[in-house]
Amino acid sequence: MDLAHPTTLLVPAGVAALIVWRVYSRIRRLVGRQRLSPVRPWATLVIFPLLVAMILLGSIAHPQSAMGLVGGLVIGAGLGWYGHRLTKFERTPEGLFYTPNAHLGIALSLLFIGRLAYRLVQVYFATGSMQFDPNTFSRGPLTLVIFGTLAGYYVVYAVGLLMWKHRAGTPQP
Repeated sequence: MDLAHPTTLLVPAGVAALIVWRVYSRIRRLVGRQRLSPVRPWATLVIFPLLVAMILLGSIAHPQSAMGLVGGLVIGAGLGWYGHRLTKFERTPEGLFYTPNAHLGIALSLLFIGRLAYRLVQVYFATGSMQFDPNTFSRGPLTLVIFGTLAGYYVVYAVGLLMWKHRAGTPQP
């Protein structure tokens, strides 16, 4: 990358700004009361298992990575159950609301973001003598443990939300 030309920094700066904005909005959403979305838990139940299946299929030739992903899923499932137990639920005439445990959600998000940032810095500072294979980004066992933890957490939490919604029913206006 030619750092002498200022426009070469525009794309990385733009990507960094987008990532910072998404992290901020994600964390902000984790710390407050939320209306239960009729779509979000279902999207979580579809997207995360598909991602896990694709990553697991891609890492099956690397047993250590596959085991890291599965181990992370088990850890995440336990944390999702625990996080659901710490959630405050409200059934109001305006709808169903919940307030997730902010500490747990923020900690998991920052753990994943920190790992991604670490891997991106590794790629950025790789010299010409260190050839970087883009496939190794998703095969790192630690990265997959962390991703599995997040996936397990969000899937179990989404299941818990749907179960609560079913038990609570729809409020009458």
